[in-house]
This record gives sequence, structure tokens and C-alpha cells, in this order.
Amino acid sequence: MHYDVFNGDADGVIALLQLRLAEPKESVLVTGVKRDISLLKRVDAHSGDTVTVLDISMEKNIEPLQRMLEAGAKVSYFDHHRPGEIPAHGALDATIDMDPNTCTALLVDAHLQGRYRLWAITAAYGDNMIATADKLAAEAGLSDEQAERLKEFGVLLNYNGYGAAVSDLHFAPEALYQALKEYENPFDAIADSDSPYHKLKAAYEADMAKAEASELLASDGHFAVYLLGDAAWCRRVSGVFGNELANRAPERAHAVLTLNDDGSYLVSVRAPLTNKEGADEVCCAFPTGGGRKGAAGINQLPADSLNAFIRTLSERYQ
Repeated sequence: MHYDVFNGDADGVIALLQLRLAEPKESVLVTGVKRDISLLKRVDAHSGDTVTVLDISMEKNIEPLQRMLEAGAKVSYFDHHRPGEIPAHGALDATIDMDPNTCTALLVDAHLQGRYRLWAITAAYGDNMIATADKLAAEAGLSDEQAERLKEFGVLLNYNGYGAAVSDLHFAPEALYQALKEYENPFDAIADSDSPYHKLKAAYEADMAKAEASELLASDGHFAVYLLGDAAWCRRVSGVFGNELANRAPERAHAVLTLNDDGSYLVSVRAPLTNKEGADEVCCAFPTGGGRKGAAGINQLPADSLNAFIRTLSERYQ
């Protein structure tokens, strides 16, 4: 049996999309909302089974990874988050790169020698790697208008991954992946009025209009912290709103908070685009935090830790 385990955001979905367009394979799909990264615990892989893991932290999944390796499963792992200590095991093929200017879909793109480069560019835009994506778009001979369409599509796909539960999303990640498999390249999906692109575009525009009225909790020349509410649209827009804020003020760090049902905060942090470092350090200072250098998050920041979080963010970026 084969398992495809992937993050539910643009990067994870498109990473798998590229692989299965190039190498079609029947598989059990294991995914969830973007923040649901403890996915390997759902996989019961044994000798003879194979597992592909895309865009989820090895550090956060190390125990189930070691268990399936010891059980005789073979694992192929592509990721750009903090891996912790990578197991030295003959059944593990790990492609890990923490460069803040790459993403999992670009690692898969290199593996496939650029076979589905337009999808990889779309993922890079979705992961807010604008400079990297712009460079690849220019190398691919795309016009400014074509690059802008891929950027929009990537942002829409990334927007779909945010939420406390799959019920917050417009498309379950596995359903989004299955729908996109019908298209050899993103321009075909954009041209099809029945593709996910059009529903996501309308929903994104409505949610972002609401986000512009969010409350500014704290700011100075180095950082800004915004608070959204506890509605589904707030959870959907938290990550892409953070990216938009980062693009508007690339010299500042940004954090976007939404309320969880238990009174804690869901936090999205973006390092300054001019220095894409430290977001993971800030978030990993709190028990449910994790991520990568340029973008990270905290799943449950207790309300009484809010001031400590703001202080940690401020001190890191002074």
C-alpha cells in the first residue's frame, strides 16, 4: 500500500500534484488543514508499504516516522521546515532544505527536473516566496500578466488551507488536490470556469475586505500585531492576511492572531521580507509553536501569554 501524506496548503497540495502528474499512483491520501501537521500518526505503514511525505515538519512527526521505518516501510520525505535530527536509516530518502527562499514544491520541482514548473511557480507564490517565484517566472518566459495570474492562484490555494478544522475551508485539501489533478498546468485551471480557482477568488476577496478592518494590538517600526475575531472567515484569512501585510511593509515582522474556542489565540508570524529569519525562533518559544525561518505559527497561545508573545516578537526584531 502507498500513502501520500501532505500539508493542506498550496505548497503541500502542489508538491503532491507535481509528483502524481509525473508518477501516477494509487494511494491513501492523508492531509488536513495547514496547521494540522501531526499527520504521520494517522499512517499505519508496515513492511512492503511506501510513504511519501510532503511539507510537514519531520521534527513534529519523528516518533511515528521512526516507528514506520522500524516496521519496514520505505519513506520519501520532502520538506523545508526545521527537521530536528534526521534519522540515519536506509529506508528513508529525505530531501530537506531550510533555505528561506525555497519551498517543498520547489524541492519536488528540482526532483522532477522542472517538468511541471508552472505549478511549482504557483506554489512559490502561494508560500509568499515572491522574489523566487518572479525569477522563475521570468526564466520560464512568462509575461508580467501571466506571472500575476499564477501569483493570484497560488495565494488562493494557500488561503484555502487555513482554518481550525476542514469545515472552515472551501475545499477539503484532498478534494482540492483531486480537482487540480485534472489540469496539466495552472493556466488550464484558471481558464476553466468550473475549476476551484473561481470559487476561491470570490471568497478570498470577500474575506480580505473584512480583514482590512482588523484591530492593531501593538506596533513600532520593527513589528506589528493584528487581532481578528473567532469566525470561520477570520481563520481562513489569517495566513494570507499576514503575507499581504508583509508584502506591504517588508521591513517589519507581522503577527496575525485569531481566537480559538478555548480563549487561546491561533498565531501566524511573518518575518520581515528583507530579513527572512527568526519566525520559527519566536514561535518555538511557546509550547504549540513551530514553522520555518520566514513564516511560523502557534496553534494555541494562552491568553495570559499574549504579552509575553508580543515581547518576544519585539525583542527578536529590534
